[in-house]
Amino acid sequence: MGNFQLEDFVAGWIGGAASVIVGHPLDTVKARLQAGTGYGSTLSCIRTVYSRESVFGFFKGMSFPLASIAVYNSVVFGVFSNTQRFLSHHRCREPEASPPRVLSDLLLASMVAGVVSVGLGAPVDLIKIRLQMQTQPFQEANLSVKPRVAALGEQPAYQGPVHCITTIVRTEGLTGLYRGASAMLLRDVPGYCLYFIPYVFLSDWITPEAHTSPSPCAVWLAGGMAGAISWGTATPMDVMKSRLQADGVYLNKYKGVLDCISQSYQKEGLKVFFRGITVNAVRGFPMSAAMFLGYELSLQAIRGDHVATSP
Repeated sequence: MGNFQLEDFVAGWIGGAASVIVGHPLDTVKARLQAGTGYGSTLSCIRTVYSRESVFGFFKGMSFPLASIAVYNSVVFGVFSNTQRFLSHHRCREPEASPPRVLSDLLLASMVAGVVSVGLGAPVDLIKIRLQMQTQPFQEANLSVKPRVAALGEQPAYQGPVHCITTIVRTEGLTGLYRGASAMLLRDVPGYCLYFIPYVFLSDWITPEAHTSPSPCAVWLAGGMAGAISWGTATPMDVMKSRLQADGVYLNKYKGVLDCISQSYQKEGLKVFFRGITVNAVRGFPMSAAMFLGYELSLQAIRGDHVATSP
């Protein structure tokens, strides 16, 4: 069977579901701040969404990521863990040994996970952002740009995830589902390096030497800190990705990543690249804490069963 282990994918799925439930309300706020208009600050955005759409506004578009991001995280965590294990064993060439994790293995495994994540995650992210953004007053904010869809009034552009997918494929083709994928690649490859590597080293550092695995408290703290670091540093490319993916709900403004960077900088200056950095870092902590906690606890439960039944 080699070093491939399916339980990493199962544990990643459970952790992914936990992270979506915890993080989606702040994810909605982040998307509105980055790609929308009329919101002064994070608190102002929260108040506006709540007053216009009540508490349900924060969970807009959650059904699709709940179903898909669990699978997405399953693949990311499964790919990372199995790649890192393969590299470690290949380097040590001792199948029975449990080789120490080194930076080069973690770096390469994180980059592989980042590339895989874009192929799977770009359409998921696009649908989520389109659904989150469709109640945003784009037309009032962009009077100089001719709307692509006329006379929409208050009618939402999409009735739900399936309608959103079919509309995008019909109007923009299959490639429309990968709008913003290049910005996502520039965000996720370094982003996952700054996600998995700090987690591994922080959890090892927090865990006493006498313990073989980190405690739930250590997992929660290391996972949360890794999420805050990763999301905080990924914000500039995350802003560009959000704008490219939100572009097309009612109108098309950007030709690509460079055009989006150029237009955003010319209109709003350097600060535009740090829009939502606070909500990204704040949201990154509980989301990643829930993700890693769900992952590690389910992995321990699965492997504990294995140990008990296979002496």
